[in-house]
Amino acid sequence: MNFNIRKATADDVPVFFNLIKGLAKYEKLSHEVTATEAMFTKYGFGEHTFYQTLLAETDDNNAIGFALFFYTFSTFLGKPTLYLEDLFVVPESRGFGVGKALLQKLAQIAIEHECGRMEWAVIDWNKPAIDFYHSLGALPLSEWITYRLTGDTLTKLAQNPGKE
Repeated sequence: MNFNIRKATADDVPVFFNLIKGLAKYEKLSHEVTATEAMFTKYGFGEHTFYQTLLAETDDNNAIGFALFFYTFSTFLGKPTLYLEDLFVVPESRGFGVGKALLQKLAQIAIEHECGRMEWAVIDWNKPAIDFYHSLGALPLSEWITYRLTGDTLTKLAQNPGKE
């Protein structure tokens, strides 16, 4: 299978938003998708951008995968971190090196931006992805636990931070 990897533009938002819905379906999380194409346009291509996206396409311009990423900063390393929020390859295009090519391009971007590391999370039941990441030499950070505030709990904290 021939494909190429390129940086997405604002015109690509409907294309990768459709892939995001495919990812949500694969992860059995479609019910959690409240995002809209307008949000992805605003936050990826508006006045302030918070993410970037790579698209994998066949030679006839059919999107077959994406990687959405952004930068954080490591206080201990004193360098930026490339954080991969989501990587998805449509099922019929898996096994052809698309995921690896997306990760290789991300690694190149991380090196170009002098990142000290590249990180991502994977849902614990996704054994094919976990095995794939291990095959690349990636290691799980089992000593770290991810915490999250959303919706009402986030609003409550923002409005009433408490005394501590």
